[in-house]
Amino acid sequence: MKQSLFVTLNTLISFAISYVVWGIILAGQPSGTIAYSVYLGGPLVVVLMTIFLMLLAFVGERFISLYKVAKGKSSVQVFFKKLITLLNTDDFDGALAACDKQRGTTANVLRAGIERFRTVKDDGSIEAEKKITLTHDAIEEANALEGPLLERNLIALSTIASIATMTGLLGTTIGMIRAFAATGNVEGGVIDAQALAVGISEALVNTAGGLLSGILGIFFYNFFVNKVDAFNYTTDEATFEVIQLFKEKVGR
Repeated sequence: MKQSLFVTLNTLISFAISYVVWGIILAGQPSGTIAYSVYLGGPLVVVLMTIFLMLLAFVGERFISLYKVAKGKSSVQVFFKKLITLLNTDDFDGALAACDKQRGTTANVLRAGIERFRTVKDDGSIEAEKKITLTHDAIEEANALEGPLLERNLIALSTIASIATMTGLLGTTIGMIRAFAATGNVEGGVIDAQALAVGISEALVNTAGGLLSGILGIFFYNFFVNKVDAFNYTTDEATFEVIQLFKEKVGR
């Protein structure tokens, strides 16, 4: 699925669910319950719920991409050990087949380098140093294509965390304005307690909603950034060892 389509569907579906939950389910709850208090948070609750559901969708997408797709089918360490064994015996076809079977970020990057080296290793018109350079360039090109896939939607998580906090603060401000307005409308020396309670409830509900999405957004952003760094480190380490092995084969 294209990234723009995923974001659009995520936004529309999250908003539709949030509106139904707020406008129908929460609105129908008995007065005095926590659910009804959330309803009293006002229309901004729909926005906060939309942001929260979008956050969950992005987190789910990142978990699937990093742990199922980018990691590959088996342990990277086991795969790399087998790959080195195949390369040491000059079984390049077997090494490429192992990469195709493993898949994932590291395997895709290594496959590009192995395929390029197999193409140029027996070409007598190319110097040894040039063969390594061409192999390294193929690895860098593959790495440049894999990088954005690892980092996709991380900016969205960071943005959601900021927007959620600001939206919650906006709801807090609106709620407090209504609460103070209730204290100003004094008839017969009696403050409208219901209007005051509604204003305070709106302020607190929006504050809680904004903080919840903001905290989760920051947490998962940093969590996935660390995972991406770990993937990049593993790939860089693997490609370095493969390049060193190729250097030995061409006699550098």
